[in-house]
Amino acid sequence: MCQVLEVTRSGFYAWRRRPHGPRTRETEQLLVAIRASWEASRRRYGSPRVHADLRAQGWRVSRKRVERIMRENGIKARRRQRRRNTTDSKHRHPVAPNVLARQFAVDAPNVVWAGDITYIWTRQGWLYLAAILDLFSRRVVGWAMSERVDTQLTLDAMNMALARRQPDGALLHHSDRGCQYAAQRYRDLLTAHGVTQSMSRKGDCYDNAVVESFFGTLKNELVHLVDFPTRDAARRALFQFIEVFYNRRRRHSALGYLSPVQYEKAMEELPQAA
Repeated sequence: MCQVLEVTRSGFYAWRRRPHGPRTRETEQLLVAIRASWEASRRRYGSPRVHADLRAQGWRVSRKRVERIMRENGIKARRRQRRRNTTDSKHRHPVAPNVLARQFAVDAPNVVWAGDITYIWTRQGWLYLAAILDLFSRRVVGWAMSERVDTQLTLDAMNMALARRQPDGALLHHSDRGCQYAAQRYRDLLTAHGVTQSMSRKGDCYDNAVVESFFGTLKNELVHLVDFPTRDAARRALFQFIEVFYNRRRRHSALGYLSPVQYEKAMEELPQAA
């Protein structure tokens, strides 16, 4: 090798014995930290969230450097896949007006909740998930799973959200026009708790973009990567994703790269700091 490269053998061995410079050693340590963050997110994080993770750990490093190291070492986030529309809006139930009107920026918790339904395939058949997010923090405040995509599914998710958050002020609840949300039993539950109902325009998924984005994340970072043998296996994985990872750990770009729980705590502390 030395002959081919036209270097002396003594020079080659001197190079091998020479210690790496400070910059090289720091890059090696940084690569270890990047891989740890990426693996902890189950390879879901791209450079922005990995960078936020490193900054939270005390690293003083630019996002461009993190991006370059990840690119050079083949570390990249899993890609999002498109989601199918499963909304059944062909029913005779009354449809609520679109009160939300894509005003997704909310400055307090328990002011606007948004809900939707998605599906997960298992070898035992479909498992359906209804979720409710608080638009203030993007936190999943209520969820339910069932083999049937019916009104009881959405009722269970809403009952969980109401029991957990116990809203005591004016609350707006937005969803699509699906029969599960337009059904009399669901509307009665909202009325009993003083909740105003809002629904997307027909065939417009962007009117409920926050929940659509959550389901896209769920599918991309979990569902499309796992072959669930049973519905129970899917239930356990979904619980872990929602309650352990998404709500408490996953950094959200719209929240300054904090998780929903971290964001809510940070906002609670603001008046005390002031």
